[in-house]
Amino acid sequence: MREKEPVETRGHRDSMAMKVLFWELEQRLMSSSGASVVAIDNKIEQAMDLVKSHLMYAVREEVEVLKEQIKELIDRNSQLEQENNLLKNLASPEQLAQFQAQVQTGSPTSATQPGVLGGPQAPAQNLPPPNQGTGPSA
Repeated sequence: MREKEPVETRGHRDSMAMKVLFWELEQRLMSSSGASVVAIDNKIEQAMDLVKSHLMYAVREEVEVLKEQIKELIDRNSQLEQENNLLKNLASPEQLAQFQAQVQTGSPTSATQPGVLGGPQAPAQNLPPPNQGTGPSA
């Protein structure tokens, strides 16, 4: 599993990769000129293959980073769904009705108002311990 690297580091790495790419292209073009003249089509094909391989490598790296981010988001979503279901089960019908009314009117919920889902009346002492290892902690 790769660690996430800052955008600046990726940008610097990409810049270095492009410099290496152009240097390799220059070397191939210079070595093919001289006594044995190679057709320009072959030079272009070699250059395009080199560009393609560098681009594919960069795309594969980015896909791996995105796959890891998707996995983390799926884990976090699952954790939040479990938490949401637990809170719904612990809330009284009055609390749920008040919450639904606030959602419909677009009013923000306040965890400090009595009777609001998650407020001081929620039976915190009856909550089961949070699942350890169900996902990344926020």
